Amino acid sequence: MGLQLQQLFVPGRIKCHLEAEDKAEAFEELVDLLVTQYDLRCRDDILDAINRREAKMSTGIKRGVAIPHAKTNFTRGVIGVLGISDRGIDYESLDGEPVRLLFLLVSSEEDAGTHLSVLKKIALLVENADFIREAGAAADPEAVHKVLANYEELLDSREP
Repeated sequence: MGLQLQQLFVPGRIKCHLEAEDKAEAFEELVDLLVTQYDLRCRDDILDAINRREAKMSTGIKRGVAIPHAKTNFTRGVIGVLGISDRGIDYESLDGEPVRLLFLLVSSEEDAGTHLSVLKKIALLVENADFIREAGAAADPEAVHKVLANYEELLDSREP
């Protein structure tokens, strides 16, 4: 089963109504939430790692979803936050569409396997247009978490 997304993205780690208008602002806003939630002292290092990874290729995947991520030696395991933009963020996505859901992940080099399984699970989750629509329409972090948990359980029930 691995790391559950609903355990990773608890309500305190979900930010609705992002203020950011572009990718750089979104990364700052989400990294600020990340360092606050996980009590980290390496904000600039994490932000730099996210930006370096993004410079290689856009993490805006499709359907208004992005998964900015990085591996660092500043953290243990896989940590993350989820941001939701009401109007969409200009993200230079692969499909050219604005991004509304941003799953920001940071993991340690030793946890590359867990990192990949979380990325894979998010990718499977966002294949479901209903999940994207409902998560984007949720009024507050608790409602987003409930949508995430419901769709994750649906996904898990289908796995062999």
